[in-house]
Amino acid sequence: MPGKDFVLRTTPEETAAIADARIGDLAHRLARQLQQSTAPPASGDAAYPLTLLHVLDQLQQATERLQRQAATDAARAGAGYPQIGAACDMTRQGARRRWPGLFHHSNEKPTEHPTMTTPARPFDVLLVEDDIADAMLIEEALSERGARNLVQVTDGVAALEHLRTPGTVRPDLIVLDLNMPRMNGHDLLKILKTDEKLQAIPVVVLTTSTAPDDVTGAYTSHANAYVTKPVNLDAFEQAVQSIDAFYLDTATRPHP
Repeated sequence: MPGKDFVLRTTPEETAAIADARIGDLAHRLARQLQQSTAPPASGDAAYPLTLLHVLDQLQQATERLQRQAATDAARAGAGYPQIGAACDMTRQGARRRWPGLFHHSNEKPTEHPTMTTPARPFDVLLVEDDIADAMLIEEALSERGARNLVQVTDGVAALEHLRTPGTVRPDLIVLDLNMPRMNGHDLLKILKTDEKLQAIPVVVLTTSTAPDDVTGAYTSHANAYVTKPVNLDAFEQAVQSIDAFYLDTATRPHP
């Protein structure tokens, strides 16, 4: 994956010293330019350090904007939050908190979100999930195993509309949450598994519920697997990647 072998040839301290020197030089030049003066600042005059402080604040804001763009470019090139975080000397969770939404989800009304358009292998995944944060985690976990042609919808009604639209590619895998508006996962699962055109698609329930009735109900409705969402982020990612590995790499898939 691009960005997987990201390595710096300097220590963090050496990089910081170089950055401080370059930014300091730039800030002083801009401050003098704003004051329209080439003369050294007068001792005891607060005007110059205040101008310098203003310039440094603007540079910080510019840096934050440029960092966001660089993080977005890295994500588009195939890097995940672990690599993006490493580039900024922070954890994956820190990078996710600092730059949420690098994988383009929104809080709009239930709809489809095509998020990856050039899969290395023709694996199509339909994610039925109304929690935007969980959807982002799932997409990130899938992207780290290779490109996936992922479509996210936020409830059962939107899922059926997508699946029954003429010309829609039938997904290789459906990952399904249970608690959703309009039509929940239980009702959608029953419809999917009684529809002759859709019943062969593997459906994995991925939910927070550990209730025995939910587990039994899902398998009674012929879910292919029931996975409880782990609370720990690393375990969550591992669970999603295990689902992906089994159903898209190991198991023999039905022909369209």
